[in-house]
Amino acid sequence: MPESPEERTLRNRRAAHLLHARHDSRELTAKAREAALERFERDVDPEGIFPMAERKRRAAHARKAYFLGLALKSAKARRTKGGDAA
Repeated sequence: MPESPEERTLRNRRAAHLLHARHDSRELTAKAREAALERFERDVDPEGIFPMAERKRRAAHARKAYFLGLALKSAKARRTKGGDAA
């Protein structure tokens, strides 16, 4: 008999907890985090002309701006969902 959606959710949640119990989460996501940071570096210096310190400084600001943009979109969506559309 196939699993119900609730059973599948419980099985998957259990597997996630076991994974994180056995491994350091930062190790599991290291490659993805590195790729994301490199993306911001490429965005701010596509030709690779800045010194590394300047590229990293600019990338840090680009990353902060990106996540602040997501926060703004989230705030607007919550406001609209709450019925206070403006």
